[in-house]
Amino acid sequence: MILETTIIVVYSIALILIFLYALAQLNLLFNYLSAQKKEDNSPKFNLNNPDETPYVTIQLPVYNELYVMERLLNNIAKIEYPRNKLEIQVLDDSTDESFENTKKHIAQLQKTGLDIQHVSRDNRINFKAGALKEGLKVAKGKFIAIFDADFLPQKDWLKSTIPYFKDSEIGVVQTRWGHINKNYSILTKIQAFALDAHFTLEQVGRNSKGHFINFNGTAGVWRKDCIIDAGNWQGDTLTEDLDLSYRAQLKNWKFKYLENVVTPAELPVVISAARTQQFRWNKGGAENFRKMLFKLILSKNISIKTKIHGILHLLNSTMFLNIFIVAVLSIPMLYIKNEYAHLKPYFYVMSFFVISTFIFFICYWFMYKQIYGGGFKKFVKYIGMFLTFFSIAMGFSFHNSVAVMEGHFGKRSDFIRTPKFNINSISDSWKGNKYLRKKLSLNVIVEGILVLYFAFGMYSAFIVGDQGGDFGLFPFHLMLFLGFGYVFIKSLTSKM
Repeated sequence: MILETTIIVVYSIALILIFLYALAQLNLLFNYLSAQKKEDNSPKFNLNNPDETPYVTIQLPVYNELYVMERLLNNIAKIEYPRNKLEIQVLDDSTDESFENTKKHIAQLQKTGLDIQHVSRDNRINFKAGALKEGLKVAKGKFIAIFDADFLPQKDWLKSTIPYFKDSEIGVVQTRWGHINKNYSILTKIQAFALDAHFTLEQVGRNSKGHFINFNGTAGVWRKDCIIDAGNWQGDTLTEDLDLSYRAQLKNWKFKYLENVVTPAELPVVISAARTQQFRWNKGGAENFRKMLFKLILSKNISIKTKIHGILHLLNSTMFLNIFIVAVLSIPMLYIKNEYAHLKPYFYVMSFFVISTFIFFICYWFMYKQIYGGGFKKFVKYIGMFLTFFSIAMGFSFHNSVAVMEGHFGKRSDFIRTPKFNINSISDSWKGNKYLRKKLSLNVIVEGILVLYFAFGMYSAFIVGDQGGDFGLFPFHLMLFLGFGYVFIKSLTSKM
C-alpha cells in the first residue's frame, strides 16, 4: 500500500497546484474585464514637438538569419521617426553567409541617410543577452526598442510606444504580438492561441493591477536608465528578458503594456523549431524561478497579492510538469480506484478538480472573443480550437517537463535560437531550411512510448473493476493519446 499511497499523494499535490494556478488565471480574467472599462489617461510626449521627441535606438539582435534578414531590414527602414533622433543597431553574431549579406544590405541603407550600424563581436558570450549588452555600451538612444529577426513592426510603431515614457517611472513599454502566418497549420494555430492568451488575459490582467509582467524579449522598448539600474542584461538564464523584467520591477520601475498596439511576427511552422522555442522558454522560466523566488518573497516594496501572482508567474512553465505527473499517474490511479473500494470518497473529492479545466475554458473564451469576436459560430469554433490546443499542449508536456527539471536543477545549456523560415502562406515551404536540426532526440522516442501508454489507458477503461469498466478518465486519456501522437508523428516527419 506504500506505493499506492505515494501515487495518491503525488497525484493529489499536482492536481491542487494546477487548481491554484487556474484560480490565479480566473483572478486575471476579472482584472482583465475590469481593465476594459478604464480609460487610459497616461501622460504622453508630444512627438510633434522636437523638444519632447527623445533619441531612440532600435536594436536588432540576430544570429544566422539567412531567410529573414532582408525582410527585417527593409521593414525597419520604413519606421517613421525623425532621422536625426533615430539609430539602428544590427547586433549580428552570425557565423554563416548571412553576415556578409547583411553587411552589404546595411551599406545600401546607409546611403539613404539612415543611421544604421552593423555591430559584431568576436564571440557569442551570453548569447542574445551579451549582444544586447554590448550594443548598449555605444547606443545613442535614451530609449532602446528591441525586435527579433522575425518581427515586422508597423511604420508608426515608435509613435505609438515612445510617448508613454513621459512618465519618468516607466521603464518598459511592451506591445502585443501578432501572427503573420497563424493559419498556416494546426501547429501555428495552437501557438497563436496560447500566445493570445498570454498577451491579453495575462499581460493585461497583471499590468492593470500593478502586478509584475515581463518584457517579452522583443516588440518592446526599454528606458536605458532602467536597464542599467536593474543590473543590465545577464546571461545566466535562457530567458534574459524575464530575468531583467523582474530585477527592474523589484527596483520599483513600472511597466506599461499596450494591448492595442500589435506587432506582427512569424510563428514556427515546423514542430522541431517549436520544440526548440518551447524548451528555451520553459527552462528559462524555471531558471528564473530559482534566481528570483527569494528576492521576490523578501521584497518589502510589493504587496502580498503581487508576490503571489509573481510566484505563480515564475512557475508558469512548471505547470507542464504538474500536467505530466497527473497524466502519467492517472492510469495507476484508475486501477487504484477500482481496487480499493474504501477510497471512493477520496475520488469523489478529487473529481472536483476537473473544475480547473472549466476555468481555463472560460478564461480562454473571453480572450478568444476579444480578438476574434463572439457569437454562436465563433463559440463552436472556439470549442474545437480549445480541445485541440489542450490536447497538443499536453502532448508537449514531457518535452517541456524535461526543460523545467533542467531549469530547477541548474543544468546549464546554450541558447539555441528558433529557426526562422520567412513563411507567410500555405504555399510557402519550410523544407530545405539549412538551420533545421536533423537529429532525432531521445525525447521523441519517449513520446512514442507515451502514445502506447495512453492507448493502454483507454483500453484499461474497458477492463477495470467488476462493473463493466470505468470510463471517467477515458476522454482525458484520449486527448493525451491524440496530443502525444500528434507531437510524435510531426516530430518524425519534420526530420524527413
